Amino acid sequence: MNKSTTNAGLPARENWSTKIGVILAVAGSAVGLGNFLRFPGVVAQNGGGAFMIPYFLSFLLLGIPVCWAEWIMGRRAGRLSGLSSSPGLFGILTHGSPFRYMGALGLFVPVVIYMYYVYVESWCLAYAWYSITGALNLQDTHLDNPYQIFFSEFTGQEIRPDGPHFFPSILSTYIFFLITFITNFYFIYRGLSKGIEFFCRWAMPMLVLMAFIVVIRVITLGTPNPALPEQNVINGLGYMWNPDWEKLWNAEVWVNACGQIFFSLSVGFGIIITYASYLKKDDDVVLSGLTASSANEFCEVCLGGLMVIPAAFVFLGMTQMESVANAGTFSLGFVVMPHIFDLMPGGMFFSACFYFLLFLAGITSSLSMLQPAIAFFEEGFGMNRKASVTILSLITFFGANAIIHSEGLTAMDTVDNYASNLGIPLLALFEVCVFVFILKPAVGMQEAMIGSDMKIPKIFGFVITYITPIFLLAILGGWVKDQIVYYFFSPDWEPMNPIQSRAILLMVMFLILLAILQTLAWPRMRRYAKEYQKTLHPDDLI
Repeated sequence: MNKSTTNAGLPARENWSTKIGVILAVAGSAVGLGNFLRFPGVVAQNGGGAFMIPYFLSFLLLGIPVCWAEWIMGRRAGRLSGLSSSPGLFGILTHGSPFRYMGALGLFVPVVIYMYYVYVESWCLAYAWYSITGALNLQDTHLDNPYQIFFSEFTGQEIRPDGPHFFPSILSTYIFFLITFITNFYFIYRGLSKGIEFFCRWAMPMLVLMAFIVVIRVITLGTPNPALPEQNVINGLGYMWNPDWEKLWNAEVWVNACGQIFFSLSVGFGIIITYASYLKKDDDVVLSGLTASSANEFCEVCLGGLMVIPAAFVFLGMTQMESVANAGTFSLGFVVMPHIFDLMPGGMFFSACFYFLLFLAGITSSLSMLQPAIAFFEEGFGMNRKASVTILSLITFFGANAIIHSEGLTAMDTVDNYASNLGIPLLALFEVCVFVFILKPAVGMQEAMIGSDMKIPKIFGFVITYITPIFLLAILGGWVKDQIVYYFFSPDWEPMNPIQSRAILLMVMFLILLAILQTLAWPRMRRYAKEYQKTLHPDDLI
């Protein structure tokens, strides 16, 4: 583990060991379940090719600018203060103003998302195992929709009056959850370079290899059913790339495209800014940020899209595929895809590859969700890594179990709605405001040029100042319209059920707790930053 020594009383500061390591780690943070599960579903929900135009525009005008802003601010605040947690970094960037409390949101978002994300990861591991053992081969079960029954029983959503067909309880689910949970904390305990970087350096190439194996199988399907010649791979690819121009006038398509970019690039999570804080002064943030973002887009569009959409189109047809996609992400990933693999020759092998690559992608993302909180406990309270990992494991274990043992998936959906759909764009908007109004684009551009092998286009300043905030406000406005306005002003209003209410209450209490902890930790972090600056060369303070 590479560390820089300090004499200020805090644990020695970690660093990335290699340039490729940090790129793969950031790319691993972005390449997750959203690339291979969420993206194909969102494409199908929003008209296929019609979605791709606003999607790529959002990538250029929202994703890349926010990503660069996070890299720039993270490295700058980190090298000037020696801090890495979002409360500390935002405290430095905002000069200790009350706006630093948005740093609590930079802890809240990744930790809360991790609580249900790790549960979904465990499903992927389980489905990979059931594919290998043949337990997911359900064609000969003579049940109506056996794949839905399998998934519902596996996740504990359904108790059938005639008794279980596959799982009598969620014990199997829980075993896979424990394996996944322990795996995450094993690597996070090992630290930045020996844990996160080490895992991402071998996991990322492996998941890409398995993705290629599945993609090759999908694009060679041809026309499996001669009776339905229109359901072929070529038309499946065409669905993804031939836009329905009328749907471009639908504002919801644009909002969904913007939202997908957040999930794709992990911007607004408070993760990239933490990762970037470990960089040295001369480490390239411009090319590294662009490389990590481009790697993510390749995995999402060229691998995730090509694996799922053509296969679903070939076996289901356009109408049924869109209907299934509208039923939810999990329906496409854990009900339809097992059925499709079951129809392929040698399908269980490709199914195992598909779900294991999902598992690896999930781990690379969830590890990144844990690091900001680890850094906060170390910096804010002087804990060693063992103590900080122990505390965070207890917090997330309690939260994950509250979600697992709630009725159905209501708690998970509620947490996802508020932490992801509200928390992420809100934090991203705050980051943009800090970059534009406090740091200033000119200073940010100057910071970006330090150690850079390429220049940021001058238009970046204009985009991040004027265009990106409009995108973010549109996303937040759409969420407020769909959630707040509906709940209070719609004639079809229905009160929240108890599970939703409790989930929201617990999230609010957790956010308040983080704000209190940030208040307690800030004096220590501020003192450390001042002592750290005394050790720097005057040129490093530029």
